[in-house]
Amino acid sequence: MSSYNEENEVDPPKPPSRKEMSRRQFLTYTLGGATAFMGMGVFLPMARFAVDPILHKRGEGDFIKVVEASQITDVPQEFNFELKQQDGWYASTATLTAWIRKDAGGKIYALSPVCKHLGCTVGWNNDKAFPDEYHCPCHGARYTRSGKQLAVAAKPLDQYRIKIDGGWVYLGDIVANSEANKEA
Repeated sequence: MSSYNEENEVDPPKPPSRKEMSRRQFLTYTLGGATAFMGMGVFLPMARFAVDPILHKRGEGDFIKVVEASQITDVPQEFNFELKQQDGWYASTATLTAWIRKDAGGKIYALSPVCKHLGCTVGWNNDKAFPDEYHCPCHGARYTRSGKQLAVAAKPLDQYRIKIDGGWVYLGDIVANSEANKEA
């Protein structure tokens, strides 16, 4: 004989226990964490690449010793110099050229030999039809002694920043030609 009370008897309350994680929750957390970790592995290098130039301070640039100031005349002379470059992990040395001269007041100027028309290399006094001018052999661009364009090219030759120290001429960055605008 069973009584009504025995059938509906409630079990005594259990002591509180740790809530167990279901298999679905475990997989959700594991896959979510792994995805976030892999996403950061992709995002962090991209963020570093984008922010890195901002973190580097731009200096005045390096000046390279080229020639003794006493060797410079009022006639443009071609001087070659070497520039050490670092491109990522690859170190190289580039040979650059400058046309250096003094003006009537004794100030020293250095022009880049790269033609502003299509990037060929100009030479001084190398065209007999146009003496005392820079001439580009590729397309006939011509420039005055100070680098002002005469034919074909749309802009004057660029010039190097110059520093004279201890009797030596040092060349720096290439800048827009400020001397050609003064020429009449």
